[in-house]
Amino acid sequence: MTFSLASLLSTRVKMMLVISFVLILVTHVSGHNACPKCGSIEVPYPLSTNDNCGDPRYRVYCENDVLQLLSAGGFYYKIISINPSSYRLVISPPLIPKDTCYSSDLTSGGFTLDDDSPFNISTRNTVMLLNCSENILLSPLNCSSSSLCRLFEEQVEAGSGCRGTLCCHFLKDSSMTSRRIRVRVGGCTAYTSVVDIRPGDSIDSWNYGIELQWLPPN
Repeated sequence: MTFSLASLLSTRVKMMLVISFVLILVTHVSGHNACPKCGSIEVPYPLSTNDNCGDPRYRVYCENDVLQLLSAGGFYYKIISINPSSYRLVISPPLIPKDTCYSSDLTSGGFTLDDDSPFNISTRNTVMLLNCSENILLSPLNCSSSSLCRLFEEQVEAGSGCRGTLCCHFLKDSSMTSRRIRVRVGGCTAYTSVVDIRPGDSIDSWNYGIELQWLPPN
């Protein structure tokens, strides 16, 4: 049996196409590898704890089985939950040391994200600013005696050191920067955040955290 040169070339071209397709498929799949668990938390793609998994643009850190996000100010925040289907994660708000009214991230200016970060602060966060200067009264924030921050100061141990200070709360909506919650000496020195407060929710049901959302990779 004989084969024409054209037939041999055609078979070779087909084999090369198949091999190229397989290589592309393998590269695509390996590039979408999820990272190993960090403690009890799954680390879904595109979050990346090292150079061998996830997408490095979505960098998070696993230290001693604790998953963390690093802010632009160099402060680490514990990641307490991740919802990959809605591209959201929640980090713990900073601690307020006992008998003080200073957030533990005060020296880094509060929570900040780089301008080119794929993460941003979602619009489901109710932020409470504590121990504020009177300049805050020029803002449209709710600084009244019925502000939610009053409940935090009066009924939550973590807020007891801020009791009697000027405080305000606001919903982090789309008209505000989605990359910063600012605290500073001479402004407000502490804050906390609650995710998805609904009318009628009791303070015992508050879900403390800062919810972030990310843009899926291109």
